[in-house]
Amino acid sequence: MEPKAKTPRVFMMKQSKIADGCLRVGVFSNGYCPMNGAKLPVVRAIDGDDDNDTRKAKDASFEREILMTPPNNSELCVTLPMRSLTVEEYAEAFKSFLDHSTEHQCMEQFNEKDLPSIVASLGNGKSTINVLGVGSGTGEQDLNMIRIIQAKHPAILINNEIIEPNPQHILAYKETVRNSSDLKNVSFTWHQLTSMEYEKQAKEQNIQKKFDFIHLIQMLYRVEDIRSTIRFFHSCLDCYAKLLIIILSGNSGWASIWKKYRHCLPPTDSGHYITADDIKVVLEGLGLTYQVYEFPSAWDITECFIDEDTVGGHMLDFLTGTKDFMNTAPHDLKQRLRQALGQPECSTKKDGRVVFRNDLSMIVVNS
Repeated sequence: MEPKAKTPRVFMMKQSKIADGCLRVGVFSNGYCPMNGAKLPVVRAIDGDDDNDTRKAKDASFEREILMTPPNNSELCVTLPMRSLTVEEYAEAFKSFLDHSTEHQCMEQFNEKDLPSIVASLGNGKSTINVLGVGSGTGEQDLNMIRIIQAKHPAILINNEIIEPNPQHILAYKETVRNSSDLKNVSFTWHQLTSMEYEKQAKEQNIQKKFDFIHLIQMLYRVEDIRSTIRFFHSCLDCYAKLLIIILSGNSGWASIWKKYRHCLPPTDSGHYITADDIKVVLEGLGLTYQVYEFPSAWDITECFIDEDTVGGHMLDFLTGTKDFMNTAPHDLKQRLRQALGQPECSTKKDGRVVFRNDLSMIVVNS
Protein backbone atom coordinates (compact mmCIF):
# COMPACT_ATOMS: atom_id res chain seq x y z
CA MET A 1 0.00 0.00 0.00
CA GLU A 2 1.37 3.38 -0.98
CA PRO A 3 1.90 5.87 1.88
CA LYS A 4 -0.52 8.77 2.06
CA ALA A 5 0.76 11.91 0.42
CA LYS A 6 1.85 14.64 2.78
CA THR A 7 2.92 18.21 2.14
CA PRO A 8 6.71 18.48 1.80
CA ARG A 9 8.34 21.22 3.82
CA VAL A 10 11.76 22.77 3.95
CA PHE A 11 13.65 23.83 7.01
CA MET A 12 17.22 24.56 8.00
CA MET A 13 18.84 21.84 10.10
CA LYS A 14 21.50 21.80 12.71
CA GLN A 15 24.80 20.36 11.52
CA SER A 16 24.44 17.24 13.66
CA LYS A 17 21.13 16.38 11.98
CA ILE A 18 22.17 16.78 8.36
CA ALA A 19 23.35 13.30 7.42
CA ASP A 20 20.04 11.51 7.91
CA GLY A 21 18.02 13.82 5.71
CA CYS A 22 20.67 14.17 3.03
CA LEU A 23 20.99 10.45 2.40
CA ARG A 24 17.22 10.20 1.90
CA VAL A 25 17.19 12.53 -1.08
CA GLY A 26 20.62 11.91 -2.58
CA VAL A 27 22.30 14.97 -1.07
CA PHE A 28 25.30 14.62 1.20
CA SER A 29 26.39 16.52 4.29
CA ASN A 30 28.88 18.46 2.18
CA GLY A 31 26.21 19.18 -0.40
CA TYR A 32 27.90 17.04 -3.04
CA CYS A 33 26.37 14.18 -4.98
CA PRO A 34 28.80 11.98 -6.96
CA MET A 35 26.22 11.31 -9.63
CA ASN A 36 25.23 14.81 -10.66
CA GLY A 37 28.59 16.25 -9.68
CA ALA A 38 27.21 19.54 -8.46
CA LYS A 39 26.90 21.32 -5.15
CA LEU A 40 23.32 21.11 -3.96
CA PRO A 41 21.49 22.80 -1.12
CA VAL A 42 21.07 20.72 2.01
CA VAL A 43 17.39 19.88 2.45
CA ARG A 44 15.19 17.39 4.14
CA ALA A 45 11.74 15.97 3.39
CA ILE A 46 9.45 15.95 6.41
CA ASP A 47 6.63 13.45 6.84
CA GLY A 48 5.67 13.43 10.46
CA ASP A 49 7.37 10.52 12.14
CA ASP A 50 10.02 9.74 9.53
CA ASP A 51 12.75 9.76 12.18
CA ASN A 52 11.05 6.84 13.90
CA ASP A 53 9.82 4.96 10.84
CA THR A 54 12.64 4.46 8.37
CA ARG A 55 10.79 1.82 6.41
CA LYS A 56 8.00 4.26 5.55
CA ALA A 57 10.54 6.88 4.59
CA LYS A 58 12.30 4.47 2.24
CA ASP A 59 9.08 3.85 0.36
CA ALA A 60 7.91 7.44 0.28
CA SER A 61 10.88 9.80 0.29
CA PHE A 62 11.51 9.75 -3.47
CA GLU A 63 7.84 9.64 -4.40
CA ARG A 64 7.22 13.14 -3.09
CA GLU A 65 8.43 16.24 -4.81
CA ILE A 66 11.15 17.77 -2.66
CA LEU A 67 11.32 21.55 -2.46
CA MET A 68 14.83 22.93 -2.43
CA THR A 69 16.14 26.43 -1.88
CA PRO A 70 18.57 27.40 -4.67
CA PRO A 71 22.02 28.70 -3.66
CA ASN A 72 21.01 32.29 -4.40
CA ASN A 73 17.78 31.93 -2.37
CA SER A 74 15.95 33.52 -5.26
CA GLU A 75 13.14 31.01 -5.66
CA LEU A 76 12.09 27.47 -4.84
CA CYS A 77 12.77 24.70 -7.33
CA VAL A 78 11.30 21.19 -7.44
CA THR A 79 13.16 17.95 -8.16
CA LEU A 80 11.65 15.36 -10.45
CA PRO A 81 9.57 12.73 -8.59
CA MET A 82 11.80 9.63 -8.70
CA ARG A 83 10.49 6.54 -6.93
CA SER A 84 11.43 2.90 -6.51
CA LEU A 85 9.78 0.08 -8.45
CA THR A 86 6.68 -1.70 -7.22
CA VAL A 87 6.69 -5.51 -7.16
CA GLU A 88 4.89 -5.65 -10.52
CA GLU A 89 7.18 -3.09 -12.12
CA TYR A 90 10.23 -4.92 -10.82
CA ALA A 91 8.97 -8.17 -12.37
CA GLU A 92 8.64 -6.48 -15.77
CA ALA A 93 12.11 -4.94 -15.56
CA PHE A 94 13.56 -8.24 -14.34
CA LYS A 95 12.14 -10.06 -17.36
CA SER A 96 13.96 -7.61 -19.63
CA PHE A 97 17.12 -8.31 -17.67
CA LEU A 98 16.78 -12.10 -18.03
CA ASP A 99 16.02 -11.81 -21.75
CA HIS A 100 19.33 -10.05 -22.35
CA SER A 101 21.62 -11.60 -19.74
CA THR A 102 23.30 -14.95 -19.12
CA GLU A 103 22.34 -15.10 -15.42
CA HIS A 104 20.39 -18.36 -15.66
CA GLN A 105 22.99 -19.88 -17.97
CA CYS A 106 25.61 -18.94 -15.38
CA MET A 107 23.69 -20.82 -12.68
CA GLU A 108 23.32 -23.80 -15.01
CA GLN A 109 27.09 -23.91 -15.45
CA PHE A 110 27.51 -24.01 -11.69
CA ASN A 111 24.87 -26.75 -11.41
CA GLU A 112 26.61 -28.88 -14.02
CA LYS A 113 30.21 -28.27 -12.99
CA ASP A 114 30.29 -27.96 -9.20
CA LEU A 115 26.96 -28.71 -7.56
CA PRO A 116 27.08 -32.52 -8.01
CA SER A 117 30.23 -32.82 -5.88
CA ILE A 118 28.82 -30.33 -3.32
CA VAL A 119 25.63 -32.35 -2.74
CA ALA A 120 27.28 -35.77 -2.89
CA SER A 121 27.74 -35.98 0.89
CA LEU A 122 24.28 -34.71 1.84
CA GLY A 123 22.32 -36.80 4.30
CA ASN A 124 25.29 -38.96 5.33
CA GLY A 125 23.42 -42.16 4.56
CA LYS A 126 19.97 -41.08 5.85
CA SER A 127 16.85 -42.37 4.11
CA THR A 128 15.53 -38.81 3.60
CA ILE A 129 17.29 -35.63 2.48
CA ASN A 130 15.65 -32.41 3.67
CA VAL A 131 16.01 -29.39 1.41
CA LEU A 132 14.92 -25.80 2.09
CA GLY A 133 14.66 -23.11 -0.58
CA VAL A 134 14.42 -19.54 0.70
CA GLY A 135 12.88 -16.95 -1.64
CA SER A 136 12.45 -19.57 -4.34
CA GLY A 137 10.21 -17.57 -6.68
CA THR A 138 8.62 -19.78 -9.33
CA GLY A 139 11.03 -22.63 -8.64
CA GLU A 140 13.04 -23.11 -11.83
CA GLN A 141 16.40 -23.06 -10.07
CA ASP A 142 15.08 -25.07 -7.12
CA LEU A 143 13.96 -27.91 -9.35
CA ASN A 144 17.23 -27.96 -11.28
CA MET A 145 19.04 -28.48 -7.97
CA ILE A 146 16.54 -31.12 -6.82
CA ARG A 147 17.21 -33.11 -9.99
CA ILE A 148 20.95 -32.99 -9.34
CA ILE A 149 20.42 -34.19 -5.76
CA GLN A 150 18.21 -36.99 -7.13
CA ALA A 151 20.95 -38.05 -9.54
CA LYS A 152 23.55 -38.23 -6.75
CA HIS A 153 21.16 -39.96 -4.31
CA PRO A 154 18.91 -42.28 -6.36
CA ALA A 155 15.97 -43.89 -4.55
CA ILE A 156 16.38 -41.54 -1.56
CA LEU A 157 13.29 -39.56 -0.51
CA ILE A 158 13.73 -35.80 -0.84
CA ASN A 159 11.61 -33.54 1.34
CA ASN A 160 11.67 -30.13 -0.33
CA GLU A 161 10.31 -27.15 1.62
CA ILE A 162 9.92 -23.70 0.09
CA ILE A 163 9.72 -20.25 1.66
CA GLU A 164 8.18 -17.77 -0.77
CA PRO A 165 5.96 -14.76 0.09
CA ASN A 166 4.48 -14.18 -3.38
CA PRO A 167 1.29 -16.26 -3.86
CA GLN A 168 1.49 -15.99 -7.66
CA HIS A 169 5.02 -17.40 -7.61
CA ILE A 170 3.86 -20.28 -5.44
CA LEU A 171 1.02 -21.06 -7.87
CA ALA A 172 3.46 -21.06 -10.79
CA TYR A 173 5.88 -23.28 -8.82
CA LYS A 174 3.11 -25.78 -8.06
CA GLU A 175 2.04 -25.84 -11.71
CA THR A 176 5.60 -26.61 -12.80
CA VAL A 177 5.78 -29.47 -10.30
CA ARG A 178 2.46 -30.89 -11.58
CA ASN A 179 3.82 -30.85 -15.13
CA SER A 180 7.13 -32.50 -14.22
CA SER A 181 7.03 -36.29 -14.48
CA ASP A 182 10.65 -36.82 -13.39
CA LEU A 183 10.30 -35.59 -9.79
CA LYS A 184 9.83 -39.02 -8.25
CA ASN A 185 10.34 -39.53 -4.51
CA VAL A 186 10.12 -35.78 -3.90
CA SER A 187 7.61 -34.18 -1.54
CA PHE A 188 6.87 -30.45 -1.57
CA THR A 189 5.76 -28.11 1.20
CA TRP A 190 5.22 -24.40 0.55
CA HIS A 191 5.31 -21.70 3.21
CA GLN A 192 3.81 -18.39 2.02
CA LEU A 193 6.10 -16.32 4.23
CA THR A 194 9.09 -14.05 4.00
CA SER A 195 12.33 -15.43 5.41
CA MET A 196 11.94 -13.11 8.39
CA GLU A 197 8.39 -14.33 9.06
CA TYR A 198 9.55 -17.93 8.84
CA GLU A 199 12.38 -17.26 11.29
CA LYS A 200 10.03 -15.52 13.72
CA GLN A 201 7.50 -18.33 13.49
CA ALA A 202 10.14 -21.01 14.05
CA LYS A 203 11.44 -19.24 17.16
CA GLU A 204 7.98 -18.56 18.60
CA GLN A 205 6.91 -22.18 18.10
CA ASN A 206 10.31 -23.52 19.15
CA ILE A 207 10.65 -25.47 15.89
CA GLN A 208 14.04 -27.17 15.66
CA LYS A 209 13.74 -28.71 12.17
CA LYS A 210 17.07 -29.44 10.50
CA PHE A 211 17.90 -29.48 6.80
CA ASP A 212 20.64 -31.11 4.76
CA PHE A 213 20.72 -28.44 2.06
CA ILE A 214 19.51 -24.82 2.26
CA HIS A 215 19.85 -22.34 -0.58
CA LEU A 216 19.46 -18.55 -0.61
CA ILE A 217 19.51 -17.53 -4.27
CA GLN A 218 19.71 -13.80 -5.00
CA MET A 219 17.51 -12.95 -2.01
CA LEU A 220 19.69 -11.47 0.72
CA TYR A 221 19.23 -7.99 -0.79
CA ARG A 222 15.69 -8.00 0.63
CA VAL A 223 16.12 -9.04 4.26
CA GLU A 224 16.22 -6.65 7.20
CA ASP A 225 19.27 -8.09 8.95
CA ILE A 226 21.65 -10.03 6.72
CA ARG A 227 23.87 -11.28 9.54
CA SER A 228 20.92 -12.52 11.59
CA THR A 229 19.35 -14.21 8.56
CA ILE A 230 22.52 -16.11 7.68
CA ARG A 231 23.10 -17.09 11.29
CA PHE A 232 19.53 -18.39 11.64
CA PHE A 233 19.53 -20.52 8.49
CA HIS A 234 22.99 -21.84 9.28
CA SER A 235 21.59 -22.97 12.65
CA CYS A 236 18.98 -24.97 10.69
CA LEU A 237 21.68 -27.14 9.07
CA ASP A 238 22.04 -30.78 10.08
CA CYS A 239 25.39 -32.57 10.22
CA TYR A 240 27.21 -32.84 6.87
CA ALA A 241 24.84 -30.20 5.50
CA LYS A 242 25.48 -27.22 3.20
CA LEU A 243 24.15 -23.67 2.95
CA LEU A 244 24.36 -22.23 -0.57
CA ILE A 245 24.30 -18.46 -1.09
CA ILE A 246 24.18 -17.12 -4.65
CA ILE A 247 24.79 -13.39 -4.92
CA LEU A 248 26.44 -10.81 -7.15
CA SER A 249 30.23 -10.90 -7.20
CA GLY A 250 32.27 -8.09 -5.68
CA ASN A 251 33.95 -7.86 -9.10
CA SER A 252 30.69 -7.25 -10.94
CA GLY A 253 29.71 -3.98 -12.54
CA TRP A 254 26.96 -3.67 -9.95
CA ALA A 255 29.54 -3.28 -7.19
CA SER A 256 31.07 -0.27 -8.94
CA ILE A 257 27.72 1.39 -9.65
CA TRP A 258 26.38 0.85 -6.13
CA LYS A 259 29.54 2.02 -4.43
CA LYS A 260 29.63 5.33 -6.26
CA TYR A 261 26.04 6.26 -7.04
CA ARG A 262 23.48 4.50 -4.86
CA HIS A 263 22.79 7.56 -2.71
CA CYS A 264 21.56 9.43 -5.77
CA LEU A 265 18.88 6.84 -6.50
CA PRO A 266 15.62 5.98 -4.72
CA PRO A 267 16.09 3.50 -1.87
CA THR A 268 15.28 -0.10 -2.73
CA ASP A 269 12.52 -1.89 -0.83
CA SER A 270 15.19 -3.29 1.47
CA GLY A 271 17.92 -0.69 1.27
CA HIS A 272 20.64 -3.32 0.86
CA TYR A 273 23.21 -2.99 -1.91
CA ILE A 274 25.44 -5.98 -1.19
CA THR A 275 27.84 -8.30 -2.99
CA ALA A 276 29.73 -11.46 -2.13
CA ASP A 277 32.44 -9.33 -0.53
CA ASP A 278 29.95 -8.19 2.13
CA ILE A 279 28.73 -11.76 2.69
CA LYS A 280 32.30 -13.00 3.24
CA VAL A 281 32.77 -10.42 5.97
CA VAL A 282 29.57 -11.61 7.67
CA LEU A 283 30.58 -15.28 7.42
CA GLU A 284 34.02 -14.65 8.82
CA GLY A 285 32.52 -12.60 11.64
CA LEU A 286 30.30 -15.58 12.49
CA GLY A 287 33.30 -17.91 12.41
CA LEU A 288 31.89 -20.02 9.54
CA THR A 289 33.93 -21.85 6.93
CA TYR A 290 33.00 -21.55 3.27
CA GLN A 291 34.13 -21.97 -0.33
CA VAL A 292 33.48 -19.51 -3.16
CA TYR A 293 32.86 -20.41 -6.80
CA GLU A 294 33.07 -17.48 -9.21
CA PHE A 295 31.18 -17.52 -12.50
CA PRO A 296 31.19 -14.81 -15.18
CA SER A 297 27.82 -13.57 -16.38
CA ALA A 298 27.08 -10.98 -19.05
CA TRP A 299 24.23 -8.55 -19.67
CA ASP A 300 23.91 -6.74 -23.01
CA ILE A 301 22.87 -3.20 -22.04
CA THR A 302 23.41 -1.52 -25.42
CA GLU A 303 19.83 -0.25 -25.55
CA CYS A 304 20.42 1.69 -22.31
CA PHE A 305 22.28 4.25 -24.39
CA ILE A 306 19.46 4.77 -26.90
CA ASP A 307 17.00 7.52 -26.01
CA GLU A 308 13.31 6.57 -26.03
CA ASP A 309 14.11 2.87 -26.43
CA THR A 310 11.54 0.79 -24.53
CA VAL A 311 13.88 -2.12 -23.78
CA GLY A 312 16.62 0.28 -22.76
CA GLY A 313 14.18 2.04 -20.46
CA HIS A 314 13.32 -1.23 -18.70
CA MET A 315 17.02 -2.00 -18.36
CA LEU A 316 17.72 1.35 -16.74
CA ASP A 317 14.75 0.87 -14.44
CA PHE A 318 16.21 -2.47 -13.31
CA LEU A 319 19.72 -1.05 -12.98
CA THR A 320 18.61 1.86 -10.83
CA GLY A 321 15.56 0.36 -9.11
CA THR A 322 13.66 3.41 -10.36
CA LYS A 323 10.32 3.63 -12.12
CA ASP A 324 10.68 5.28 -15.56
CA PHE A 325 14.22 6.42 -14.84
CA MET A 326 14.68 7.97 -18.30
CA ASN A 327 11.76 10.36 -17.81
CA THR A 328 12.05 11.14 -14.11
CA ALA A 329 15.79 11.42 -13.45
CA PRO A 330 17.54 14.78 -13.90
CA HIS A 331 19.51 15.11 -17.14
CA ASP A 332 22.83 15.23 -15.32
CA LEU A 333 22.01 12.02 -13.47
CA LYS A 334 21.16 10.15 -16.67
CA GLN A 335 24.26 11.42 -18.44
CA ARG A 336 26.66 10.48 -15.67
CA LEU A 337 25.07 7.09 -15.08
CA ARG A 338 25.46 6.21 -18.74
CA GLN A 339 29.08 7.35 -18.62
CA ALA A 340 29.66 5.13 -15.59
CA LEU A 341 28.02 2.13 -17.25
CA GLY A 342 30.42 2.43 -20.17
CA GLN A 343 33.55 2.39 -18.01
CA PRO A 344 35.84 -0.71 -17.97
CA GLU A 345 35.03 -1.50 -14.33
CA CYS A 346 31.37 -1.97 -15.34
CA SER A 347 31.32 -3.26 -18.89
CA THR A 348 33.17 -4.24 -22.02
CA LYS A 349 32.51 -3.33 -25.65
CA LYS A 350 32.31 -5.99 -28.34
CA ASP A 351 31.10 -5.70 -31.93
CA GLY A 352 29.44 -2.39 -31.17
CA ARG A 353 27.59 -3.79 -28.15
CA VAL A 354 27.99 -2.79 -24.51
CA VAL A 355 28.13 -5.82 -22.21
CA PHE A 356 27.70 -5.27 -18.48
CA ARG A 357 29.58 -7.48 -16.01
CA ASN A 358 26.90 -9.41 -14.09
CA ASP A 359 29.31 -11.90 -12.48
CA LEU A 360 27.95 -14.18 -9.73
CA SER A 361 29.50 -15.75 -6.64
CA MET A 362 28.26 -19.10 -5.38
CA ILE A 363 29.19 -19.35 -1.70
CA VAL A 364 28.95 -22.78 -0.05
CA VAL A 365 28.91 -22.62 3.75
CA ASN A 366 29.71 -25.73 5.78
CA SER A 367 27.56 -26.87 8.70
